[in-house]
Amino acid sequence: MLKSLEQASTSGASALRKARWILAAVLVALALAAASAVLYPRLTGVVAVIRVSGYILTSEDADYYTALIHRAYTDERVGAVVLVVDSFGGSADYVEQVYYSLKQLKTRKPVVAVAVNALSGGYYICAAADYIFAHPTSLVGSIGVIATAPPILIPSEAVLETGPYKLTAFSRLHFFSNLSRALDAFISAVQEGRGERLKASREELSRALVYLGSEALKLGLVDQLGSVEQAVEEAARRTGLLRYTVEELKLPNATVGSLYGWRNVTASLLASLHPPPAVYYIYLPPGQLAEKEAASLQPATGPGRVVVDLSHGNRVSWWSLDALLAELAKLNVTVGFLDTWDRVRRELANASALIVAAPTRPYTSEEVKEVEEFVKRGGVLLLLYDPAYEYIGYEGLSNYITAPINSLASRFGVTFAYGYLYSPSDHFGFYRNVYVRRFTNASVFSGVRELVLLTATAVRSRHEAAWVPSGTILSVAEEPGEYAVAALLNWGNGTVLALGDITLFTEPFCRLADNSAFIRNLARLIANATPARVQVKEQRLERPVLPVGTVKVFEVREDGEAYAMTWRRVGENEVIVETPYYTARYFYVDGKLKEWEADGVKCTYDEPLPEPPFRLARGSSWNYSAGFTLIVEGREYRGLLEGREVVESFENVTALDGRTYFCASIRLELVERFSSGGITVVTITRGYYWVSADAGLVKQSTTTKRSYDSETAGFMTREITLKELRKPASG
Repeated sequence: MLKSLEQASTSGASALRKARWILAAVLVALALAAASAVLYPRLTGVVAVIRVSGYILTSEDADYYTALIHRAYTDERVGAVVLVVDSFGGSADYVEQVYYSLKQLKTRKPVVAVAVNALSGGYYICAAADYIFAHPTSLVGSIGVIATAPPILIPSEAVLETGPYKLTAFSRLHFFSNLSRALDAFISAVQEGRGERLKASREELSRALVYLGSEALKLGLVDQLGSVEQAVEEAARRTGLLRYTVEELKLPNATVGSLYGWRNVTASLLASLHPPPAVYYIYLPPGQLAEKEAASLQPATGPGRVVVDLSHGNRVSWWSLDALLAELAKLNVTVGFLDTWDRVRRELANASALIVAAPTRPYTSEEVKEVEEFVKRGGVLLLLYDPAYEYIGYEGLSNYITAPINSLASRFGVTFAYGYLYSPSDHFGFYRNVYVRRFTNASVFSGVRELVLLTATAVRSRHEAAWVPSGTILSVAEEPGEYAVAALLNWGNGTVLALGDITLFTEPFCRLADNSAFIRNLARLIANATPARVQVKEQRLERPVLPVGTVKVFEVREDGEAYAMTWRRVGENEVIVETPYYTARYFYVDGKLKEWEADGVKCTYDEPLPEPPFRLARGSSWNYSAGFTLIVEGREYRGLLEGREVVESFENVTALDGRTYFCASIRLELVERFSSGGITVVTITRGYYWVSADAGLVKQSTTTKRSYDSETAGFMTREITLKELRKPASG
């Protein structure tokens, strides 16, 4: 019995253990089944692709991308995101909007970027990714900031504001520090995103260089060279997806990407989208940063003891020289802005100083001699150049930038360097505002221990007088050095001072460091000058006499290509011009051009264009404006032609046949506008022509700029020189 009970007990325990084992197995099976139900969605899913293309310049651009990012964030099917970036950045606030949305997405799902082209704000966005791919020749970097400075408030009695910065938003003087803060934010984002993978120093990043993808890899700005497909595989690996589909995210009924590509974004467009002040994480090709041309920087004024030359397209105004002119006024020294060389020449006879600042057209040898004679007599010559675009303009660019100022400065042993000075560490506000701390012993630097120059260039001379610290870099040389920014020398009985900056003469920059002390000293130097007086001989040019039958042959060079042009007077009121490319007929009324036609094109002016007002004298000037009808292959267009011409000097010009003619040098500016197919075509021609009483036109040198709807389409330079003159034998 006992044994039977023991057996029964053993048998029961065994059954219990077996039941427990079966239950455990069932529970394990159930657990595995439940686990597989949970794990399966994690092993399959979607890799979403978001493409960022073009500039990010509007709220619509930023909202489009953040909406896609939010969709990827909330869609449970999406396991990882591949960000394909082909962007040169955009407005700083909109770039940051996209960047911070990506950072939030990264907290939930892996983000892998492909930097097709990722410059400035485009790379800022990439910096939010966990991993970055690039192509070997992708453009990567340009880590930096562009900003448009606050405007200057011109108050109105009709529009009232409650504080000095209500309409301008920022202090112009302290706006530089905002650029530094924006740059700090950019670099910090890169350092945070790249972590220990980043090999480039903060100084290297702040240079804003553009790197090829292969270079960016070495610097740790990207992780791998590869394709979008490889980026998809990396994103899937990071989230653990074994099976996945790729889905490019788009918004229904929405424009994909930005409306603005790199070809059509200019400084003008940026200003229209974001009126100054504005901050951008953006890369623009240099030519697209150029502002529109100013129609007129400074009208001519009456004479003064100090003559400011405007006759060479000088891009300065009373505003540009405000602080200096104020100091001169305190010393009872009058100032005159003169827009023809004849007026400059006449006033130099009794002036104490000549200011030549930011010319865009070269000085002739005769003009250089006249300036030299003025200095020898005891005059002060102030040569000012500034490498900022505002002081160069497209005409200065077409004349090789520094060539106009150096055409005069070189006569005195001075040249201004191409490029600008900067210091990565020792600067005021931002890198282009450099300090000057070493000076020669001269009265103009009395009491001056430090100057701040704002976008300045180097001055080269045996008479260097002020220097930047040795770590300063000249942009074109890319080498640090102790560059001179001023030259001071005696020439005959006079003085020449050359300075590589103009902005320091304006408010509020004239108040930085010892700038104001230097300006006061300069005003005293000018006020104390007493050059000897001279008499000026007047010259005149008579109307040319070119009878019917006169033939002139010219050599024409257009953008370097040479060809012959023949001019024939076939009637009292008709001229024919023949070239290898066209034949044109010109029709006159009392010496005034009324109409022309050439190979199917005909142009008729509402009012005939005037001829020069002979007898010509230095300073003779004439303006004209005429509507015209242009007919091209039977289609009619209306337009407007405006012109201004000034006799600047008289000089001897030698033709290609060796004959020398006494000529009036006439400065010309023509602006022609007409509309075609809704597009406004504007052609601006500037330059000179030389006319003599014996031969009429002897030489012409012009630059023409054509634009469509304010966007520059191209430039053309044209040189015409007389080669042969044949007049009919007199009866």
